[in-house]
Amino acid sequence: MTSSLHPHWDTAREKRSLTLRFVAFAILLASLLLGGNAGAERMHAVVVVSYLAISVASVATARYLPGRSWLTTLFVVLDALLVALLLYAHILAGPVTANHNLTTTSLVVAFILLVHVGLKLERRLVLLFSAIVLIAWVTMLAMTAARHDASGPLSLLGAFFNQDLGLTVSFGFTAFAIYLLARDHDRTRKEALKADQRRQNLSRFFSPLVVSALQEKGDVLGLERRSAAIMFVDLRDFTRFAEAAPAPELAFVLAEYRQLVSQTIFEHGGTVDKFIGDGVMAVFGQPRPKEDDADRALACALDLVDILTDWKNHNACNNHPALDAGIGLHYGTVVGGVLDSGCHSEFTVIGDAVNVAQRLESMTKTLQVPLVVSASLMCRLQAPAPEAAWVSHEAVVLPGRRLPVDIWCLHRETGSAHPMSLPSLRSR
Repeated sequence: MTSSLHPHWDTAREKRSLTLRFVAFAILLASLLLGGNAGAERMHAVVVVSYLAISVASVATARYLPGRSWLTTLFVVLDALLVALLLYAHILAGPVTANHNLTTTSLVVAFILLVHVGLKLERRLVLLFSAIVLIAWVTMLAMTAARHDASGPLSLLGAFFNQDLGLTVSFGFTAFAIYLLARDHDRTRKEALKADQRRQNLSRFFSPLVVSALQEKGDVLGLERRSAAIMFVDLRDFTRFAEAAPAPELAFVLAEYRQLVSQTIFEHGGTVDKFIGDGVMAVFGQPRPKEDDADRALACALDLVDILTDWKNHNACNNHPALDAGIGLHYGTVVGGVLDSGCHSEFTVIGDAVNVAQRLESMTKTLQVPLVVSASLMCRLQAPAPEAAWVSHEAVVLPGRRLPVDIWCLHRETGSAHPMSLPSLRSR
C-alpha cells in the first residue's frame, strides 16, 4: 500500500529518498578516499561497495518491481546492518588499546540513513531500522567497556556511560522523533482516505456541488422544510424482463440504465436520492434550493426522454432488451436532510410532493406518454417551457390522494405548440 493518496506524491518522495541514499554513498566514498579511517580501511571499503550494490538494487526494484513491500523491508534491514558494520569497524574491530571514538563520517551516515528511512513515512520501517542500529550500537559499547575496564561493576558502568553512549541516545531520540512524525502522517493519511472514500460514496448519488456542500456542513444537515423539484424515473415492464433474463444480462442493463440516468441528473445539478430497483428518485433543490430548480429539473427530464429513447432504439438494433421509461416530475414542499435511523443514516427527502411525483410517474404508463409534469412545476419555471407536444389535463385524481392535480403530458409526436397555448382536457 502506498502511503499517499496520489501516486505522484509517492514518486516525489522516492526521488528524495534516492537523493539521500546517494548523498550517503558520496560521504562514505569521500571518507574512504581521504583516508580518515585509520585501521578500518578494509571494513570501510566493504561497507562502501555493499552500500553501492544495495542502492543500485533499490533503484532497480523501485523502477521495475514497484509495490513490493517485502523488498523495501529487506533493503531497510540491509542498510541497518551496514550501519552496524560501520559502527563495528570503529568500535570493536581495532585492538583493545586503540581509540574507539566514532568518526564524524560514521555518525553522519547513520543519521542520513535514518532520515532516508523516515522519508518512507512508514512507522514499522523506522522502528525496524532504528532497533537494529540501536541494539548493535549499545551492545558494542557494552563489549568495549568490558574489554577496557573489568575491575568492578562500578568502573564498568563508568566506562559504559561515556560520550559515545550520549551519541547513541541522540540517535535514539532522533529515531523516536521520526517515528512520531511517521505515525502522525499515517493517522492523517487514514483520515484523508476515509474522507476521500466518503466523497466517492457521495459522488455516486450527488452532483459535485452537492458533495461539496455535504463535506462543508457534515452532520449538521438536519431535517428542514424546503421547496424542491422531485423526479421519478422508472422502466416499464422491467419486472417481466427481470423474471426471465439471465443474471449477467439483468445486471448489465440495470447498470447501463442507472449510469445514463444518474449522469444526466448530475449534469443538471440534481441529486440522486435513491435507487429503487429499476426506479430512480432525484431531487433538485436539496440541500440548497435555488430559483431555477424547476427549470433544471424540466430540462433534465426532457433530456432523459431523448437519451432513454435513444438507448431503447440502440438496444433494439443490437438485439438487447428495449424498454420504455416513464418520468414523473413535481414541485412542492418537502422535508429534507439527514434522516437518522440508528445504525444507518440516509440523506433524503420525504413528504407529499414525493408521493405526487411517484404517482405522476405511474400515470405515464396509463397515458402512454414518456413524461408527466405537474402544473405546480410549470408555474415555478423562470423561463418559458420548451416547445414540445404538450397536452394538459386538469384536476387529475391521483390514486391514494384526496386533492386532484393539474398535469402536463409530453407526447412522443413532434410538435411546436407552446404548452400554455394548448387546450385543456379535463380528466376525472
